[in-house]
This record gives sequence, structure tokens and C-alpha cells, in this order.
Amino acid sequence: MSDTPARVIKKYIPMSETAFYILLSLAPEPRHGYGIIKYVESITGGRLVLGSGTVYGSLTKMLKDHLILVYADEERKKTYEITDLGKKVLHTEMERLEELYHNAQAHKEGKS
Repeated sequence: MSDTPARVIKKYIPMSETAFYILLSLAPEPRHGYGIIKYVESITGGRLVLGSGTVYGSLTKMLKDHLILVYADEERKKTYEITDLGKKVLHTEMERLEELYHNAQAHKEGKS
């Protein structure tokens, strides 16, 4: 029996930075593993360089949890796509991060 969406969300939130950026990289369009690595490196200005073992380990877990699916499976190159559940998990984490940022800003400005 597979996990319910609520159980999957609870499993991923709070999300690791790696998981967050993998899902974020798949939100605009399907990508293969190397494409995910390069996209994350690009949007973080090179601060975060994901190793292929880390990415493929995370992708395997996300496939099992139905956050992503294989969009295309060509010779030696799988392309991954985010699912509706993956989008829900990503959106939930983005809301959590927005709350953290809002609270940090309020604290910084002495409004807490």
C-alpha cells in the first residue's frame, strides 16, 4: 500500500536543500539528471553543486514516493517530470520557507 499524500508531505517537510532544488528544477520542465545538476548550479550561482550520486539517490526515492515520474526513457538517459503530488510537496515547502523568511525579517526589524 502506498503512502497517502498527507503522509508523503509529512515525510518530506521540512525538506532538504537538495530535495527542494531537485523538485524546483523539475517544476518548469522535465529534465534529465545532468540537466538538474546544471540547472541547480546555475540558479544558485554555483553555490550548490549536486553530485550525481546524491541526485540519482534522491530521484530514486522521489520516484518511489510518486513525487516525480519518468517522462522519457531514452538510451542511457531518463528524463524526469514532477507529479501533482510533487508540486503539492514543493508548494508546501515554499509556504514554510516564506513563513521562515517573514518571521526572520520581522525579528530583524524588531517587530517580533
